[in-house]
Amino acid sequence: MPTSPETLTEARRLRDLFAAKGGRVIKADVLQPAGTLLDLYGEDIRARSYLTADPLRGEMVLRPDFTVPVVQMHMESRADPARYTYSGKVFRKQEEDETRANEYVQVGYEVFDGQNPAAADAEVFAAIADGLSGLPVRAATGDIGVLMAAVRGLNTTDARKAALLRHIWRPARFRALLKRFGSGAVAPSRVALLAADDPFASVTSDIGLRSRAEVEARIAALRADAVAPPIAKDEIGLIDAILNLRETATNVLSALRDIAVDMPAIGDAVTRMDARLAALDARGVDVAALEFEGSYGRTSLEYYDGFVFGFYAVDRPELPPVATGGRYDALTAQLGQGRAVPAVGGVIRPDLALEIRTC
Repeated sequence: MPTSPETLTEARRLRDLFAAKGGRVIKADVLQPAGTLLDLYGEDIRARSYLTADPLRGEMVLRPDFTVPVVQMHMESRADPARYTYSGKVFRKQEEDETRANEYVQVGYEVFDGQNPAAADAEVFAAIADGLSGLPVRAATGDIGVLMAAVRGLNTTDARKAALLRHIWRPARFRALLKRFGSGAVAPSRVALLAADDPFASVTSDIGLRSRAEVEARIAALRADAVAPPIAKDEIGLIDAILNLRETATNVLSALRDIAVDMPAIGDAVTRMDARLAALDARGVDVAALEFEGSYGRTSLEYYDGFVFGFYAVDRPELPPVATGGRYDALTAQLGQGRAVPAVGGVIRPDLALEIRTC
């Protein structure tokens, strides 16, 4: 069971393990202000989280994970560097699979340290692997930073790049946008609107929440996009090549170096991956056998912007990941009022660890 006594005992074991590695034990309120999550991820978060209204505190959310409250706490403390560990319930709606738990325990380890990001990535990955030691799991890794760098390097408008970056975590929407930006076509529903000399000519009153100025700004943006040249097929091909990578990490690194010849914008991200693999190797991780997927991590909450990883039950592919984690530097800047601290963390589900241990 996700919250059984056995699960709670295993959670304490894992938390104590991470505390022994330097993590300060912390707690976070179960009820969190919803405004922060809505500002970060938009209205889509409502489909995944339990929200309620408090007459004094406004809209609140049952904690969907620990990362946001931990980052908020850290940015207020201004500790540098810092390591934290925690254990507690999180709550997620399950709209498609009723067999998946909508409340379960997470145990996490978070590192805020900008001195050597590659070493911090390796530290967290190795700590999570240590917590799962002896279990029949396989590791998968990815790097959202490579894809983000590729998008930022496209020869297109800033507005189009911003739209693609915003939808990196929505693969179907990202693909549809990339196809449209590559074709130069305008959606039929917008043709008349964009062609009209005065789109407000037949409007007798304002309806809706947007002001006329906001609507005018949106129309201007759509018109600018309509006349922008399409993204080159070669560049879209390079994006596809990155997304389709699925090999061992060392082989992917070699492939990315080749792609970087035609897309120099990913050069720094490839260099960071090289340093990370060296740091993982120094911690005893067999990087020559470590799986890497170019599209990995794109269906998680939208705060990962670099290294991402997960551990999966070898003999139970139907189970959710036993552990996940990644780097989220941009989130610290968003929650730190302009102050950013490089950060990486990971979480384990002790209930799943127990389930595969007893199989």
